[in-house]
Amino acid sequence: MHDGWAWRYAGYDPGREQLREALCTLGNGYTATRGAAPESPAGPLHYPGTYAAGCYNRLTSTVAGREVDNEDMVNLPNWLPLRVRPAGGDWFGPDACEVLDYERVLDLRRGTLLRRMRLRDGEGRILALAETRLVHMDDPHLAAQRLTVSAVGWNGEVEIEAGLDGDVANSGVERYRDLDGRHLTGHRTGAHGRDTGWLRCRTSRSGIEVALAARIRVSGAGSTAPPEPGERAVARRFTAPVAGGGPAVVVEKVVALHTSRDAAIQDPLHAALERVEHAPDVAGLLDSHAAAWERLWERVGVQVPDAIGTVLRLHLFHVLQTLSPHTADLDVGVPARGLHGEAYRGHVFWDELFVLPFLNLHLPEVSRALLTYRHRRLGAACRAAAAEGLRGAMYPWQSGSDGHEETQGLHLNPRSGRWLPDRTHLQHHVGSAVAYNVWQYCLASGDTAFLHTEGAEMLLQVARFWADRARWDQDAGRYRILGVVGPDEYHTAYPGAGRPGLDDNAYTNVTAAWVLARALELLEAMPAPRRAELVARLGIAADEPARWEDVSRRLRVAFHAGVISQFDGYGELAELDWDGYRGAYGDIRRLDRILEAEDDSVNRYQASKQADVLMLGYLFPPAELAALFERLGYRLDDELWHRTVTHYLARTSHGSTLSGLVHGWVLARSRRADAWAHVREALLGDVADLQGGTTGEGIHLGAMAGTLDLVQRGLTGLRPESDCLRLDPVPLPQLSRFRLTLRYRAHWGVGLALHAGHLHIGVPESDQDPVAVSVGPRTYRVAPGTELTVPLPRE
Repeated sequence: MHDGWAWRYAGYDPGREQLREALCTLGNGYTATRGAAPESPAGPLHYPGTYAAGCYNRLTSTVAGREVDNEDMVNLPNWLPLRVRPAGGDWFGPDACEVLDYERVLDLRRGTLLRRMRLRDGEGRILALAETRLVHMDDPHLAAQRLTVSAVGWNGEVEIEAGLDGDVANSGVERYRDLDGRHLTGHRTGAHGRDTGWLRCRTSRSGIEVALAARIRVSGAGSTAPPEPGERAVARRFTAPVAGGGPAVVVEKVVALHTSRDAAIQDPLHAALERVEHAPDVAGLLDSHAAAWERLWERVGVQVPDAIGTVLRLHLFHVLQTLSPHTADLDVGVPARGLHGEAYRGHVFWDELFVLPFLNLHLPEVSRALLTYRHRRLGAACRAAAAEGLRGAMYPWQSGSDGHEETQGLHLNPRSGRWLPDRTHLQHHVGSAVAYNVWQYCLASGDTAFLHTEGAEMLLQVARFWADRARWDQDAGRYRILGVVGPDEYHTAYPGAGRPGLDDNAYTNVTAAWVLARALELLEAMPAPRRAELVARLGIAADEPARWEDVSRRLRVAFHAGVISQFDGYGELAELDWDGYRGAYGDIRRLDRILEAEDDSVNRYQASKQADVLMLGYLFPPAELAALFERLGYRLDDELWHRTVTHYLARTSHGSTLSGLVHGWVLARSRRADAWAHVREALLGDVADLQGGTTGEGIHLGAMAGTLDLVQRGLTGLRPESDCLRLDPVPLPQLSRFRLTLRYRAHWGVGLALHAGHLHIGVPESDQDPVAVSVGPRTYRVAPGTELTVPLPRE
């Protein structure tokens, strides 16, 4: 399947096509196209989706007798159509012919997809077809295909058709197919000269104009026709002679895509036509595309040997295709499923919590842009808080174009066929994730200009929200946060309760306390003129910081049976018969759906979908987490934490790809012998489709980036701080050799390697000051142009 820089699929497996199409997606941060078969339309086996970052549209559907609005990332016109047939015969494809050979190769180094196949039709004619495809990493508006066609053992003519298809819909997720998916309207097509066809349309409600132009040429064609416009598609057709053993027919298609969201254009169609007119041929595009990828790989280096390294490289490839240097110029967030499919409707959740820590040390300009997406929607978050009678900012659990809450009101349980209320909008901890990302980005980059402006506005407004959201409980002698949902997501209400939400979710309360403490620290450190300006601009009352201080020290955390309670009352829930359910169902990752189909509810049980309390160990190193609990007036020692880890490890179904990542990260420092099983699940989550069909609807971007960060920060204990890089390595036996190339503040290309029980740090030549590196109790200063090797303590 994989070999170094190539990710290979041999043979044609219809049942795995959509998975392979998702994992063979090509993109550049502006747009991406699934690795679908260009000769096949959308259907049960194939799904040729193309998506532009931030391109959303809203439609209204009738669900269970109710009108429901959903905003989706739009499936744009399909630029892939390219098919061949013997003259007068049927179109060739793996679903219509006998498949003699079939191979798909994703070249990670050069960012290309190669499809090779030999097909035989019912009359015994064999065609050898090879398609090379790219989505250009240097010019984000260009993409290209090159198809070679050879006859095997026969002579005659072939007919070739290539074009653009605007008759598309969002239909890539089965459970959404009862909803309206027709986002595009106002189609127009036409020809520009003899070899270029164009298509334009717009989204129905958001009014985003979309235009594509395709320059199509064929070598060795016997007859050609100019592009033929249709109602929603445009195509160019050719006839070419072929002979067994003779020269191949070569089709080249160069495509440009623009939308009205683009900067510095007059009109999307004019821009697309002009760009495709001046684009080089496919060979020239391949050269510049490969050069752009080479530069990117040099900046974002993660080198791990063997098969694990290949999986991590694939993960990095897909992260960079979704969030590339081009993303720095866009107003977009982190789509949970990348630009690879339509699951979660392309919405932005909290996944930047798992993505930005990695990007901060490689592409900080991209991290800044992703945080700016959140800042542009700060007004919407403040209005959402005000609607609840609260100050500050209440960020939505699901965000799209404008920052309003996009969590659907109903969700379908495919197992029972019932539409159920969706309460996950109560995951207000997403605001803490925004604040955490602001802080971590500024520590890694040293970008105090952002910290004191947009960053401060976000962090302070989230702090204000938590201070207002907390309510004093006289009996408990503590502040409490009531009616929320934690990261677990299974638990959305108490059994039999008349209201949704849970009380005193430990993750929510502890991270809220952290935000409040950082807000106070930031105000104290800020230059006095800026502090005064910001306080006046945000309308922060004189007594608010004192309340922040009080709440940050007296938020309630519940305990039961000698462990941290996921939320108040968790310990009173029933225990689940885990062995019985595994025996009955095998895969119980989606335990919530299983129980609902049995007319039961997961709310009744001590059963989690994914790490909730343990997320605290993912965000905070042990000493910092202990200090947070101490600030709140609780003692958290190693024994209590280890008991807590053990308790929840036995009660988690891992229904999220993030779960294995978090458990592996936490166990690497608390129960190292058990860590690898969870790390391995995180590595294989998408490539083996462990969630049972979900990857075909789009990769899990947070989990992919998280595995990279597991190496970068989890196993090295790397913590960028204002005065040093702090390291506390805990290598796993299966991941004890690797090399990273980092960007730390003004230092580009800092090398960090773990090998043979030694940690190596190298700082490239520059005129910058030395880098302070703390390993254990010692701090070293590594001057530019020098290296440091530190032996690690033996176990």
